Amino acid sequence: MAVRKTKTPVIEVQARPGLPLGMPAATFLRDYWQKRPLLIRQAFPDFETPVQPEDLAGLACEETALARVISHDRATDGWTVRTGPFQEEDFPGMPDHDWTLLVQDVDKWDPDVRALIQHFDFLPRWRMDDVMISFAATGGSVGAHVDQYDVFLLQAYGHRRWQIDASESINGKRPPLDFRDDVDIKLLKRFKVTHDWVLAPGDMLYLPPNVPHNGVAEDPCLTFSFGMRAPAAAELISDYLDTLIMDASEDIRYHDPDLKVPEDPNEIDTVAMNRVVAALNAIRMNDPDRLGDWFGRFITTYRAAGEVTANGEPLPREEIESALAGGFVLGRHPWARLAWRRASRGASLYCSGLEFALSVKDAQSLAALEQLDAGSYGKLSAKGRAAVQDLVAGGYYQLIDPSAFDEEDDIEEGYEIVDATETVEVMEDADLEADVHEVTIHEDGVEVIVEFDDSDDSNDTDEPRR
Repeated sequence: MAVRKTKTPVIEVQARPGLPLGMPAATFLRDYWQKRPLLIRQAFPDFETPVQPEDLAGLACEETALARVISHDRATDGWTVRTGPFQEEDFPGMPDHDWTLLVQDVDKWDPDVRALIQHFDFLPRWRMDDVMISFAATGGSVGAHVDQYDVFLLQAYGHRRWQIDASESINGKRPPLDFRDDVDIKLLKRFKVTHDWVLAPGDMLYLPPNVPHNGVAEDPCLTFSFGMRAPAAAELISDYLDTLIMDASEDIRYHDPDLKVPEDPNEIDTVAMNRVVAALNAIRMNDPDRLGDWFGRFITTYRAAGEVTANGEPLPREEIESALAGGFVLGRHPWARLAWRRASRGASLYCSGLEFALSVKDAQSLAALEQLDAGSYGKLSAKGRAAVQDLVAGGYYQLIDPSAFDEEDDIEEGYEIVDATETVEVMEDADLEADVHEVTIHEDGVEVIVEFDDSDDSNDTDEPRR
């Protein structure tokens, strides 16, 4: 009887209306998730970036932002890494090629970036780590490398060439993952390219863990990296054991009341090892609720962007409810992480390491909603409202007046658009010797960088002036 061959899934697809992955989510999870890469053309059709390069540079100057600049010297194949925070004056002097600015946790700073995460609701929300955004000048790259977690790379602006080695998913041969020892970042010693694409805005590349890849900017570009949280097994067992040890009673010990005379007093025999297992089981390592509550606390604090702290004295519940009735909303702190799970009785809600015993309905609602208005608050039970009060007291929710953030009204009422073309002083060609160095077209105008000589010294070598 002939053996039926299994068709290998394709590695490039076109997104379609209603199918942003180019296929049903269940098919993607079955055939690609943690198995093989996938390029999805126009996963985000007509995508317009909510963050501009200058916004990213400004964020990289914030004291608490996690930012790096990686530069490549093509002549020596050397790589340098600088970590932030940076100064505003650092960026105007940067060259126009071969460097990349990376800023992590941008979703914690920008609500429009954070809103993009909802497009990945075919995955557990608690698996999402952060949205890292990189700006790369032409030729900018971070070198050929691998990641230890799943990542979706969305091209947001400009064009980036992605090269990958999909050997393992194509023919089952794992590529070599040895790292170079002459640079400060983990770059692969060897990198064989099996696929080579140029991504345009709206295209997205999915990569499972340990797939070698290299991205190089074809022109100045922005790439959004949606990384999935993946703690190592060593991190999990270490944290769980810390929890067990902290709660374990000193009365729980290895004991052997049925001890027999050993054949060899120097041997750790099978009976002794069974007693060791019994001693470990006595601290309930396999208790489902205890394990679940630990994991809920752990995963909502794992690699947190920062620590949420209370701001002033706790608000009485009456003041919170009065403010909600008056049109205020409770907005979740961007650093707060929420998840929930079903327990033996009801459910447990977890928020940045805190734990609340609630009904399933309350836990679902609080985990899903980034803002609570009077209506959603009113649907909570008494225990749910008490949990909200505790979260407000801890700084995990804050009262917000939505009317104070109507940007369009602010612009219309506070600013006037004027025509300034008649106020610009025009220099005649004879006034200076100029050489156009770079022209950049933005949505709001044209930026021209020129090199010029305004002195008699023909040997002047000043950098271009903006």
